[in-house]
Amino acid sequence: MQSPLQAQLVQWLVAPGAAVAAGDVLVILEAMKMEHEIRASGAGRVGELYFQAGEAVAEGDVLGVLTPLNEGVSQPVASPSSVVASVPAQARADLKKLQDRLAFTQDAQRPEAVAKRHAMGMRTARENIADLCDPDSFVEYGALAVAAQSRRRSADDLMRNTPADGMVTGIGCVNGQRVVVMAYDFTVLAGTQGMRNHQKTDRMLGVALHHKLPVVLFAEGGGGRPGDVDVAIVAGLNLTTFAAFARLNGRVPVVGVVAGRCFAGNAALLGCSDVIIATRGSNIGMGGPAMVEGGGLGVFKPEQIGPSEIQHANGVIDVMVDDEVQAVAAARHYLSFFQGEAKTWQSPPVDALRHVVPENRLRVYDTQAAMQGIADEGSLLPLRTGFGVGIHTALARIAGRPVGLMANNPLHLGGAIDADAADKAARFMQLCNAHGFALVSLVDTPGFMVGPDTEATAQVRHVSRMFVAAAHLRVPMLSVVLRKGYGLGAMAMTGGGFHETLTTVAWPTGEFGGMGLEGAVRLGYRKELEALPEGPEREALFNHLLAQQYDNGSAIHMAATLEIDAVIDPAATREWLVAGLAAGRVQAIGDALPIDSW
Repeated sequence: MQSPLQAQLVQWLVAPGAAVAAGDVLVILEAMKMEHEIRASGAGRVGELYFQAGEAVAEGDVLGVLTPLNEGVSQPVASPSSVVASVPAQARADLKKLQDRLAFTQDAQRPEAVAKRHAMGMRTARENIADLCDPDSFVEYGALAVAAQSRRRSADDLMRNTPADGMVTGIGCVNGQRVVVMAYDFTVLAGTQGMRNHQKTDRMLGVALHHKLPVVLFAEGGGGRPGDVDVAIVAGLNLTTFAAFARLNGRVPVVGVVAGRCFAGNAALLGCSDVIIATRGSNIGMGGPAMVEGGGLGVFKPEQIGPSEIQHANGVIDVMVDDEVQAVAAARHYLSFFQGEAKTWQSPPVDALRHVVPENRLRVYDTQAAMQGIADEGSLLPLRTGFGVGIHTALARIAGRPVGLMANNPLHLGGAIDADAADKAARFMQLCNAHGFALVSLVDTPGFMVGPDTEATAQVRHVSRMFVAAAHLRVPMLSVVLRKGYGLGAMAMTGGGFHETLTTVAWPTGEFGGMGLEGAVRLGYRKELEALPEGPEREALFNHLLAQQYDNGSAIHMAATLEIDAVIDPAATREWLVAGLAAGRVQAIGDALPIDSW
């Protein structure tokens, strides 16, 4: 047996004449205050020992004799690193202590809380994370944290009743790609924001920003927690969490998910998300019942504050779903657009696009049919469907490539763009611009909405947001005029002007003008019309002039004068867009920062 290093002999664990098996510890050496186990490299019998406990040995010194049982010759003992101990996990006290401690963080340790949650038809934070992430991919950060309340509660109480300080954080895979996941646990202190779960949040946000990882926040909870007493603070307004969360804006995708009640600080983080997915049973508000009552604003039940139908209609909720299962599925769908081009896709039946726009130019129709006919099957994800219904917005894929789709809605105000629709479109352009999604705009609008009531909504400021957002686009924009392309509204839908896009084309049903054709005739030919008495003769002249205007503003005439790039068969729309998307390039982020007009 030879010493593998300079050391002091601590203890012999065998005596001369003893039979040993491969891997048995023979002697303990100490060097630099660390003990080294010297093990038998094979089965043998111990012979004479040359050093005693307490004596110093040099590297290479022969410590004793070990005769192999099957060879009859002596050989040195193996070095410390040549054999790894095979110790059952349950035999190690330190590992068992860790496993016992981690058990308190799991749902199985709190059956009553979990049962109460399930009785409400809802899932736990860990169940939602397990559903969101690919199997066995979630790695938890900060699991052993407890509430900062050791001055008022025992360590055992905190361990059992405040696991993870009410927030589960970590990194998992969604569709095979890494994502930061944070979930407030409503079964622990009502999902409130405590000192340590703020620290956990800050840690995860730093990781997300540095490594450009998407973030998913399950935001259910009651806001700030006043019961944490382990830190000497007065108001606690020097937190970095909210600024750190907002700093992710435009840098990485941020998804907020809500089921149940989300108030105060939880809602403030949620509102910073790129997209908010919420269940029909959710409530979202900047103050819960206690805060409202404390402000002298009345006494309300939680379900009366920010119910989902209100928050969906006003634009807070982007995607409304029935339950957490659908919410998680929507989150996975949304994240998929940020994970590159799809390798396989299914085209919709393109011939159906020929029948989207009615032959009767006065007949309304649903432009969502055009969106469905252009997008890869199953890829369309409509956003903010309850708000600004005059313009549809959605993420989708075209031949596997992620894009942003927006379309005027003739079913609302004939497709005229009001303040809400403009806000929705401008914000959607900003979203696509930040994350590098090309924009496809489907145009059918008589222009911006006008009139005294409309102007009372600050229409001038709101609709101008579309021009400002488009002026800062670094992504290609492609527009297709389905029917009406009138005035400033049509220009706003095409990046500020028909030649501001990568391409502007029209279907044969396209009709164009500086304003609505009927209005143009009445305004431009007022003298001629008023010269005739009201009745059939005046109506006949009006229809004749309108037909002239329609023919002059037809898609074919527009293409002939080069005001648009082409008139295409609706069935060729996908083919045209695929070619355009392949030609377009996403530019680097510029130095100019937009000043929102509103």
